[in-house]
Amino acid sequence: MDHNLSSLNKLPEDFYLRKDVVKIARELLGKILVTNFDNILTAARIVETEAYNGAVDKASHAFGNRRTNRTEVMFGEGGFAYVYLCYGIHHLFNVVTNVKDTPHAVLIRAVEPIMGVEDMLIRTGKKILDNTLTRGPGNVSKALGIHTRHTGLHLLDDEIFIADDGFKIKPSQILATPRIGVDYAGADALLPYRFIVKGNPYVSGKKG
Repeated sequence: MDHNLSSLNKLPEDFYLRKDVVKIARELLGKILVTNFDNILTAARIVETEAYNGAVDKASHAFGNRRTNRTEVMFGEGGFAYVYLCYGIHHLFNVVTNVKDTPHAVLIRAVEPIMGVEDMLIRTGKKILDNTLTRGPGNVSKALGIHTRHTGLHLLDDEIFIADDGFKIKPSQILATPRIGVDYAGADALLPYRFIVKGNPYVSGKKG
Protein backbone atom coordinates (compact mmCIF):
# COMPACT_ATOMS: atom_id res chain seq x y z
CA MET A 1 0.00 0.00 0.00
CA ASP A 2 2.82 2.38 0.74
CA HIS A 3 4.02 4.67 -1.99
CA ASN A 4 7.11 6.76 -2.46
CA LEU A 5 6.02 10.41 -2.46
CA SER A 6 9.28 11.49 -4.06
CA SER A 7 8.21 9.73 -7.27
CA LEU A 8 5.13 11.96 -7.55
CA ASN A 9 5.02 14.95 -9.85
CA LYS A 10 2.23 17.46 -9.27
CA LEU A 11 0.15 17.99 -12.39
CA PRO A 12 1.13 21.36 -13.86
CA GLU A 13 -1.28 24.27 -14.04
CA ASP A 14 -1.66 23.96 -17.82
CA PHE A 15 -3.17 20.47 -17.33
CA TYR A 16 -6.19 22.16 -15.74
CA LEU A 17 -6.42 25.19 -18.02
CA ARG A 18 -7.31 23.21 -21.15
CA LYS A 19 -10.68 23.64 -22.83
CA ASP A 20 -11.87 20.02 -23.07
CA VAL A 21 -13.27 19.06 -19.66
CA VAL A 22 -14.28 15.62 -20.92
CA LYS A 23 -10.71 14.86 -21.98
CA ILE A 24 -9.39 16.10 -18.63
CA ALA A 25 -11.88 13.88 -16.76
CA ARG A 26 -10.63 10.87 -18.73
CA GLU A 27 -6.98 11.78 -18.20
CA LEU A 28 -7.43 12.16 -14.43
CA LEU A 29 -7.99 8.39 -14.20
CA GLY A 30 -4.85 6.79 -12.79
CA LYS A 31 -3.56 10.03 -11.27
CA ILE A 32 -3.03 10.29 -7.51
CA LEU A 33 -5.08 12.57 -5.27
CA VAL A 34 -3.01 13.62 -2.25
CA THR A 35 -4.09 15.49 0.88
CA ASN A 36 -1.86 16.79 3.64
CA PHE A 37 -3.90 18.29 6.48
CA ASP A 38 -2.37 18.80 9.94
CA ASN A 39 0.61 16.65 8.90
CA ILE A 40 -1.66 13.70 8.06
CA LEU A 41 -0.75 12.52 4.57
CA THR A 42 -3.24 10.44 2.60
CA ALA A 43 -3.13 9.48 -1.07
CA ALA A 44 -5.27 7.45 -3.45
CA ARG A 45 -5.41 6.67 -7.17
CA ILE A 46 -8.36 8.13 -9.09
CA VAL A 47 -10.53 5.42 -10.67
CA GLU A 48 -13.82 7.24 -11.43
CA THR A 49 -14.56 10.78 -12.61
CA GLU A 50 -17.41 12.84 -14.06
CA ALA A 51 -17.07 15.88 -16.33
CA TYR A 52 -19.36 18.91 -15.95
CA ASN A 53 -19.36 21.16 -18.98
CA GLY A 54 -20.27 24.49 -17.39
CA ALA A 55 -22.85 26.92 -18.70
CA VAL A 56 -24.24 24.63 -21.43
CA ASP A 57 -24.55 21.54 -19.21
CA LYS A 58 -27.90 21.19 -17.42
CA ALA A 59 -26.24 18.89 -14.84
CA SER A 60 -23.71 21.57 -13.86
CA HIS A 61 -24.15 23.93 -10.90
CA ALA A 62 -23.05 26.67 -13.30
CA PHE A 63 -25.65 25.92 -15.99
CA GLY A 64 -26.70 29.15 -17.68
CA ASN A 65 -23.67 30.87 -16.09
CA ARG A 66 -25.40 30.75 -12.70
CA ARG A 67 -23.09 32.47 -10.22
CA THR A 68 -23.58 32.07 -6.49
CA ASN A 69 -21.26 32.22 -3.48
CA ARG A 70 -20.94 28.45 -3.80
CA THR A 71 -20.21 28.30 -7.54
CA GLU A 72 -18.00 31.40 -7.79
CA VAL A 73 -14.82 29.30 -7.53
CA MET A 74 -15.85 27.50 -10.74
CA PHE A 75 -15.66 30.80 -12.61
CA GLY A 76 -12.04 31.29 -11.62
CA GLU A 77 -9.05 29.74 -13.36
CA GLY A 78 -8.65 25.98 -13.55
CA GLY A 79 -6.52 24.21 -10.97
CA PHE A 80 -8.58 24.99 -7.86
CA ALA A 81 -10.68 22.77 -5.60
CA TYR A 82 -14.47 23.13 -5.63
CA VAL A 83 -15.96 21.32 -2.63
CA TYR A 84 -19.70 21.44 -2.03
CA LEU A 85 -22.14 19.85 0.37
CA CYS A 86 -24.57 17.29 -1.04
CA TYR A 87 -27.77 16.33 0.86
CA GLY A 88 -26.36 18.28 3.80
CA ILE A 89 -23.92 15.46 4.61
CA HIS A 90 -21.48 14.60 1.83
CA HIS A 91 -18.57 16.89 0.96
CA LEU A 92 -17.92 16.39 -2.77
CA PHE A 93 -14.52 17.23 -4.24
CA ASN A 94 -14.32 18.69 -7.75
CA VAL A 95 -11.42 19.90 -9.84
CA VAL A 96 -12.04 23.27 -11.54
CA THR A 97 -10.79 23.34 -15.15
CA ASN A 98 -10.53 25.72 -18.12
CA VAL A 99 -9.81 29.46 -18.03
CA LYS A 100 -11.40 32.25 -16.01
CA ASP A 101 -15.15 32.70 -16.57
CA THR A 102 -15.59 29.21 -18.08
CA PRO A 103 -16.99 27.17 -15.17
CA HIS A 104 -15.91 23.63 -16.01
CA ALA A 105 -15.32 21.04 -13.29
CA VAL A 106 -14.57 17.35 -12.80
CA LEU A 107 -16.11 15.43 -9.88
CA ILE A 108 -13.85 12.77 -8.36
CA ARG A 109 -16.24 9.87 -7.69
CA ALA A 110 -13.94 7.06 -6.54
CA VAL A 111 -10.31 6.43 -5.65
CA GLU A 112 -8.15 3.46 -4.66
CA PRO A 113 -6.22 3.99 -1.39
CA ILE A 114 -2.42 4.07 -1.63
CA MET A 115 -1.10 5.82 1.47
CA GLY A 116 -2.45 6.65 4.92
CA VAL A 117 -5.05 3.89 5.08
CA GLU A 118 -5.00 3.87 8.90
CA ASP A 119 -5.90 7.57 8.92
CA MET A 120 -8.62 6.99 6.33
CA LEU A 121 -10.15 4.30 8.56
CA ILE A 122 -10.11 6.67 11.55
CA ARG A 123 -11.76 9.47 9.54
CA THR A 124 -14.50 7.20 8.22
CA GLY A 125 -15.04 5.23 11.44
CA LYS A 126 -14.37 1.96 9.63
CA LYS A 127 -12.55 -0.92 11.26
CA ILE A 128 -11.10 -2.70 8.23
CA LEU A 129 -10.10 -1.75 4.72
CA ASP A 130 -12.54 -2.82 2.03
CA ASN A 131 -13.67 -1.21 -1.19
CA THR A 132 -16.40 0.84 0.48
CA LEU A 133 -13.72 3.04 2.08
CA THR A 134 -13.27 5.31 -0.94
CA ARG A 135 -16.09 4.24 -3.26
CA GLY A 136 -18.43 7.11 -4.11
CA PRO A 137 -17.64 10.83 -3.94
CA GLY A 138 -18.81 11.33 -0.35
CA ASN A 139 -16.49 8.58 0.84
CA VAL A 140 -13.57 9.96 -1.18
CA SER A 141 -13.74 13.25 0.69
CA LYS A 142 -14.37 11.66 4.09
CA ALA A 143 -11.40 9.29 3.80
CA LEU A 144 -9.08 11.99 2.47
CA GLY A 145 -10.23 14.61 4.99
CA ILE A 146 -11.66 17.03 2.40
CA HIS A 147 -14.37 19.47 3.57
CA THR A 148 -16.22 22.43 2.12
CA ARG A 149 -13.77 24.73 3.91
CA HIS A 150 -11.12 23.51 1.45
CA THR A 151 -13.00 24.93 -1.53
CA GLY A 152 -10.78 27.43 -3.32
CA LEU A 153 -7.49 25.72 -2.42
CA HIS A 154 -5.02 25.69 -5.30
CA LEU A 155 -4.05 22.24 -6.55
CA LEU A 156 -0.43 23.27 -6.93
CA ASP A 157 -0.13 23.94 -3.21
CA ASP A 158 0.62 21.22 -0.65
CA GLU A 159 -2.70 20.68 1.16
CA ILE A 160 -4.56 19.10 -1.77
CA PHE A 161 -2.90 18.22 -5.06
CA ILE A 162 -3.08 15.70 -7.88
CA ALA A 163 0.07 13.97 -9.02
CA ASP A 164 1.39 11.69 -11.74
CA ASP A 165 3.61 8.78 -10.71
CA GLY A 166 4.01 7.51 -14.27
CA PHE A 167 1.25 4.91 -13.92
CA LYS A 168 -0.64 4.50 -17.20
CA ILE A 169 -4.11 3.12 -17.76
CA LYS A 170 -4.62 1.52 -21.16
CA PRO A 171 -7.41 3.07 -23.26
CA SER A 172 -9.05 -0.38 -23.36
CA GLN A 173 -9.37 -0.26 -19.55
CA ILE A 174 -11.37 2.99 -19.63
CA LEU A 175 -15.14 2.97 -19.99
CA ALA A 176 -17.30 6.04 -20.64
CA THR A 177 -20.90 5.99 -19.33
CA PRO A 178 -23.66 8.50 -18.50
CA ARG A 179 -23.25 10.30 -15.19
CA ILE A 180 -24.93 9.13 -11.99
CA GLY A 181 -27.77 10.94 -10.22
CA VAL A 182 -28.33 13.73 -12.75
CA ASP A 183 -31.70 12.64 -14.14
CA TYR A 184 -32.97 16.22 -13.76
CA ALA A 185 -30.62 17.26 -16.58
CA GLY A 186 -32.84 15.80 -19.33
CA ALA A 187 -30.86 14.91 -22.48
CA ASP A 188 -27.65 16.06 -20.80
CA ALA A 189 -28.05 13.21 -18.28
CA LEU A 190 -27.35 10.77 -21.12
CA LEU A 191 -24.01 12.27 -22.15
CA PRO A 192 -21.07 9.83 -21.70
CA TYR A 193 -19.25 12.11 -19.28
CA ARG A 194 -18.46 9.55 -16.56
CA PHE A 195 -15.21 7.62 -16.81
CA ILE A 196 -14.29 4.49 -14.90
CA VAL A 197 -11.40 2.05 -14.75
CA LYS A 198 -12.99 -1.23 -15.83
CA GLY A 199 -13.02 -3.93 -13.18
CA ASN A 200 -11.74 -1.70 -10.38
CA PRO A 201 -13.52 -2.69 -7.14
CA TYR A 202 -13.63 0.89 -5.86
CA VAL A 203 -15.78 2.17 -8.75
CA SER A 204 -19.22 3.32 -7.55
CA GLY A 205 -22.60 2.77 -9.17
CA LYS A 206 -22.84 0.91 -12.46
CA LYS A 207 -19.66 -0.88 -13.46
CA GLY A 208 -20.50 -0.76 -17.15
